[in-house]
Amino acid sequence: MEKLEMHTADLAKENYEKLAALFPNAVTETVDEEGNVVRAIDKDVLMQEINTQVVDDGQERYQFTWPDKRKTIMLANQPIAKTLRLDREKSVSRDGTQGGDIDSENIYIEGDNLDALKILRETYLGKVKMIYIDPPYNTGNDFIYEDDFSQSSSDYSDNSGQTDEEGNRLVQNSESNGRFHTDWLNMIYPRLRIAKDLLSEDGLIFISIDEHESHNLRKICDEIFGVQNFISQIIWEKRYTRSNNAKRFTTLTEPIICYAKNIMYVSDIKERRSAKADSIYSNPDNDPRGPWTSVSYVNPASKNQRPNLVYKLHNPITGVDVEHPTNAWKYERATYENHVKDNRLYWGKNGENTYPRLKKFLSEMDGGMVPVDLWRQDVTGTTDQASKELENFLGRKIFDFPKPKELIIRILSLIINNNQQKDNIILDFFSGSATTAHAVMQLNAEDGGHRRYIMVQLPETTEEDSEAHKAGYPTICDIGEERIRRAGKKIKEETGADIDYGFRCFKVDSSNMKDVYYKPSDMKQNQMDLFADNIKEDRTPEDLLIQVMLDLGVLLSSKIEETEIAGKKVFSVENGYLIACFDEKVTEEVVTAIAKQHPYYAVFRDSSMADDSVAANFEQIFMTYSPQTVRKVL
Repeated sequence: MEKLEMHTADLAKENYEKLAALFPNAVTETVDEEGNVVRAIDKDVLMQEINTQVVDDGQERYQFTWPDKRKTIMLANQPIAKTLRLDREKSVSRDGTQGGDIDSENIYIEGDNLDALKILRETYLGKVKMIYIDPPYNTGNDFIYEDDFSQSSSDYSDNSGQTDEEGNRLVQNSESNGRFHTDWLNMIYPRLRIAKDLLSEDGLIFISIDEHESHNLRKICDEIFGVQNFISQIIWEKRYTRSNNAKRFTTLTEPIICYAKNIMYVSDIKERRSAKADSIYSNPDNDPRGPWTSVSYVNPASKNQRPNLVYKLHNPITGVDVEHPTNAWKYERATYENHVKDNRLYWGKNGENTYPRLKKFLSEMDGGMVPVDLWRQDVTGTTDQASKELENFLGRKIFDFPKPKELIIRILSLIINNNQQKDNIILDFFSGSATTAHAVMQLNAEDGGHRRYIMVQLPETTEEDSEAHKAGYPTICDIGEERIRRAGKKIKEETGADIDYGFRCFKVDSSNMKDVYYKPSDMKQNQMDLFADNIKEDRTPEDLLIQVMLDLGVLLSSKIEETEIAGKKVFSVENGYLIACFDEKVTEEVVTAIAKQHPYYAVFRDSSMADDSVAANFEQIFMTYSPQTVRKVL
């Protein structure tokens, strides 16, 4: 049996191993500052292999950098021994019932989003179709993050009271702070690094931002996603009234930056047709193909520029042959003749048009419309409308500057790769008031989609004198979760749609395993009794199951069933794909029953066998009944 790692991936180690596999002759050893022999890459050998220039420190080059950037890259790659724990009391079943079955495929995670992204990375690698985030805008307001690396301003933070009781930095990032941009960049960079890994090859990320960091965000995304994967900078009209309190310009718009994971896989991006767009279609000649609109047949190019597109057209109603005096036509003669045969040319009801127009039928527009990069408030809503809607949901104003759900719905509605977006995972790791979750449910109800969401939000506490705290919402997570519950109830009442109205609520926590699990070599002889049980005393079998699922790459939304075999609790995940038993004193009867179900994975506790005889026969039982099963212990 193999032992599970039970911690997130070490990306730096993985990257080294990939490089070493490609160029084994570049692998060497050297001595670090402490005199230890460590692995290394010989850059001279690497330069010979790839035949390109390697830039050394101090050499001029084009780059975007800031203090601590190297540490943020290391931070993104470092593994963590943390896990997710299911909160059944907060979870909501698929039908919208709180405290019911844990059958929803939607995920809500309470915790630091950097930790959450690292925990999700292996399981959801390449599985997320679309990411939308609305990160802190760095306007000088408070925002919280807990990234653990030394910074030159740490003494200042401690002295100014900007750390909590556990030493985590609580940053009020005022513009007078000399690290105004640095702190924000250190926060966003590692999160985007990991987020890219979660995107599918044809996935897109949309990021709302303002003018304080939009220029830096573009540079970061160019570096992480690649300049070639930039799609657009959408301008959203977030308000339409002038503010007389503004000293200079009133800001009516806000950018939304869009990048692809790999532009080569994004063949088409279109959005849903609107009633306004369809209103231009009519059928004045009663064409059996239905409503149509028309476009000019005249080419902007002159006859001299496109002589191959110059010929006479015949008006079948008047019998007159026409030729444009200065311009060519848009199509070659053979294409024109096909248009005539297919009744695609419209000369007016009585042939009164000087030149024909080409019919475009509404029935042929099933691919949607090419999106534009200016989004008006009449379609995508405003921040004021979003605030009022949330206030109506929760009974009072308790959250500042939420995004309108219409904005997120428009983002979600973009048609990617032939409308397959109706069954995809949507991620928002700055969830806030959970507008994205609301939008996913609303759109699923409208078009019958099966989009699933993953929301991540730091449980930032609300101020004691705030309306949110007075209303019974001690954290931002409580606001978002309640919004999802109420939005789901409202959508269900209004539409009756058979969609997923629930979510499984998880909390980021320390690993279920004691330190001895990860560092047995550090244990002294008189501590050997710790090996008897390497699982923390306050953890349940369900806690262990969730961490095992994450370690083995099994989706958190998978179906989980509990059964009993010979008095022992047994978990079956995704119809027997993974079967786990974490009880003590497991007998041969239990092991045999599990093996006979032919799971892909079978997982037990390391010291769970009832006696030495069961442990000795364990492998033989599986070799007899299910030799293909991968056996793991923790």
